[in-house]
Amino acid sequence: MKKVEAIIAPSKLDAVRDSLMARGFEGLSVSEVGGCGHEPGRVGYYRGSPYDMDFHPKLKLEIVVRDEDAIPTAYVIRDAARTGRIGDGKIMILAVEDAIRVRTGEHGLRAIYDHEVEPPVERRWVAVG
Repeated sequence: MKKVEAIIAPSKLDAVRDSLMARGFEGLSVSEVGGCGHEPGRVGYYRGSPYDMDFHPKLKLEIVVRDEDAIPTAYVIRDAARTGRIGDGKIMILAVEDAIRVRTGEHGLRAIYDHEVEPPVERRWVAVG
């Protein structure tokens, strides 16, 4: 199993979620995060006083998939989140040793998917890029 983590602009959440759901994904975790990188700093105002905003608001998406679906999943996220400007985000793919469903104690892919161990072998991916 692989975990695909993506840091994206908050305005792109709906587009990314819709693209993933259109390809049959059943679950997605989203967290609000802040980050800094190549994006230039911004100035915010609090009660009329300016202050430097070093961290930009972003969203962190996490989705666990079968090994062979990791790269295609990253491409779906990339294509839906891309604007071509600095600050579009990053996508990381990490190995997942195991997953355990708390309710039932199931391990591995059974803990991730609501159907049989191996999801249907339909090829829903078209590699882009």
